[in-house]
Amino acid sequence: MFTGLIQTTGTIEAIDAETLKVTWTPSSPASFRHNMAIGDSIAVDGICLTVTKILSDSFLAAISPETSQRTILGSSRPNAVVNLESSLRVGSKIGGHFVTGHIDGVGYFQSSTQTANAWEMRFAVPDPRVARYIVPKGSIAVNGISLTVADCDRTGAWFTVAVIPLTYAETNLHALTSDSPVNLEGDVLGKYVEKFLRIADPMTAVRNEEALEKLGAMGAMAAKTERDRPSLTPDFLTEHGYG
Repeated sequence: MFTGLIQTTGTIEAIDAETLKVTWTPSSPASFRHNMAIGDSIAVDGICLTVTKILSDSFLAAISPETSQRTILGSSRPNAVVNLESSLRVGSKIGGHFVTGHIDGVGYFQSSTQTANAWEMRFAVPDPRVARYIVPKGSIAVNGISLTVADCDRTGAWFTVAVIPLTYAETNLHALTSDSPVNLEGDVLGKYVEKFLRIADPMTAVRNEEALEKLGAMGAMAAKTERDRPSLTPDFLTEHGYG
């Protein structure tokens, strides 16, 4: 589990079809470099990879065919700059949002506009399996970076985000060019809600509907009873022996 708050950047190099070498920048914080251990999870451009070997300035990680096919790691990007984040530890501050490191698919950078206090960036999402998780003001991880959707169309085929200057400068967002591919991961909460709605028992849905109808009828009856209830007046009290 990650937060989408990038700790540092690095470069990647394919050793073979199943092994990736990730070299962190010399300026990477000591907390990132020294706390790493074999078997740790590291998010590389938002992709959860397992450390298999630690070198003096880098680490090796195994990649599966599924990872290569579903993410931008499968594209030829020698010495590409990647965002790096170690996994969330118990007791750590939680910022951003919960990021699993399980990429939904690939999107494409379209444009960016600098404003007084942010960079407004637009991305295209051609895969509807990814687009359906994109909603206004929802969370989205772009290359592992926790961002908030500022705007999108009804289907999620495109979306925009506002990126603060620090995030823009300290991640690989500033290196994107037109049609650069990016890894996208939607909010995990939306995925569970979708599944619960999809697999709901039809009979349960019928029973819920019947219960709602009964509640509606009871509410209407209670409202009628309240309307028909006599007003509490001095004459009413006298008539009933309270005078």
